[in-house]
Amino acid sequence: MAGLKMTVPLTLLAFSIALVIAVAVALVQFADIPIAKQLCRFYIWIFRGTPLLVQLFVVFYGLPNVGIRLAPFPAAVLVFALNEGAYGSEIVRAALESVPIGQLEAGYCVGMSYLQTMWRVILPQAMRTAVPSLANSLISMVKDTSLASNITYMEMFQTTRTIAAGNWVVLPLYLGVGFIYLMMSTVLTWLQRWLEKKLNSYGHQRG
Repeated sequence: MAGLKMTVPLTLLAFSIALVIAVAVALVQFADIPIAKQLCRFYIWIFRGTPLLVQLFVVFYGLPNVGIRLAPFPAAVLVFALNEGAYGSEIVRAALESVPIGQLEAGYCVGMSYLQTMWRVILPQAMRTAVPSLANSLISMVKDTSLASNITYMEMFQTTRTIAAGNWVVLPLYLGVGFIYLMMSTVLTWLQRWLEKKLNSYGHQRG
């Protein structure tokens, strides 16, 4: 339970920040702002092209060499948020591009500005498309938080390892922590299906 209380805040905070990053980066790419778009592509290239564990080690163990020291929790939140933001931005970008261009033109026709059209017309439709993939990313992040044990963060898996090292009851403990991860993923899967149904019914009502 002590480990679970560390895993849940890490997941929720990191994923919330990742969503903000993902939407912002996707909108910049969709708007096709030249220099900003290239910077976003560079960010995505770095974080999608390197292992999450390497990113954790660079931030927690590497940055102190240049005078930047982070505690395990903020280091884990930063890395998970940036990593998931890179993947999530591609999901949101694809969802934005799936909305017919006529929707943007229709917004202009009724007197909306570009930002108003994006916020009120394009983005809601895109997020409805992106929800299943983003939900899958959240489920993956729940399991990936176990990697934070490598930077001494006492999340659920690291707590289990510590207990197992003290009493040598290895199999029941690791089966137990695996079961907890499974239950968390199952609950999130149920929530994902419920949210998809709600969004689909909302879309049909608007249609």
